[in-house]
Amino acid sequence: MIPFLDAPPRRVVVLNATGRYAARQVTMMREGGTPIVAGIALGAGGGVQDGVPLLDSLDELDAPADAAVLYAPPGATADAVRDCAAAGIRTIVSASEYVPVHDALRAARAARAAGCWLVGPNTLGLCVPGKVLLGSVSPAFCSPGSVAVLTRSGTLTLAVSRLLTAAGVGQSVVVHMGGDTVIGRNPHEYLAALADHGPTRAVLYVGEIGGDKEYALAEAISGFAKPVVAMIAGRHAPEGRQMGHAGALIGEAREGAAAKLAVLREAGAQVARTPYDAIEILKGLI
Repeated sequence: MIPFLDAPPRRVVVLNATGRYAARQVTMMREGGTPIVAGIALGAGGGVQDGVPLLDSLDELDAPADAAVLYAPPGATADAVRDCAAAGIRTIVSASEYVPVHDALRAARAARAAGCWLVGPNTLGLCVPGKVLLGSVSPAFCSPGSVAVLTRSGTLTLAVSRLLTAAGVGQSVVVHMGGDTVIGRNPHEYLAALADHGPTRAVLYVGEIGGDKEYALAEAISGFAKPVVAMIAGRHAPEGRQMGHAGALIGEAREGAAAKLAVLREAGAQVARTPYDAIEILKGLI
């Protein structure tokens, strides 16, 4: 089971909390009800930021944390993930973009070995509407409901959640899984974990061109009891054109939108061409 769906985190820490971007996110997360107990920033220990005590390291926590949001620089991300995993932090959200591939592999392996759920790298994070925000998915864009939203694109995470909410389709969880080639957990793992999640009655998957993660997802969909609606961004992208970030690059035909949509449809997903199509399908399902 996904730790943050089992129960909302009660003790959240933010690593590299004092940077300009991270500081804004700390404020938004606290406004969204996230229980941030400390910011970790080497050299800032003993200070206070936006009402949050600052510590030099995880070792200074007075009690274990159950979730961490990381704003570490790309080159320091693997070490930050390993530190969190070693501390037993079950949910780790890594926002950093441009993490070297081999570092991302090491980070993902360390998190798995420790039984932790790593979201990202290169993620806006996640929102369980009305319960917790870990990262930058605006709570104002989300509303409580029964559709689990899993996306590979940060921009579409925000756009789709906002459109769903405006259309009256609430979400059980909104997760930007990460836009890089290597991410902590892949789409089919999220789907498997949602099989027994009571509040989730349907899943909206928003993928994109590049990579082959949708093929493992298709295998998982074929044995999944809840309805899945699937959309792939980049339907008109030319072959070999990188679209935004490392995870969205068509290397061969099977990595294009048409091939992915075909295999997802064959597996039993209802295919949507646009977010508006997805909303109409979901309204009929729930």
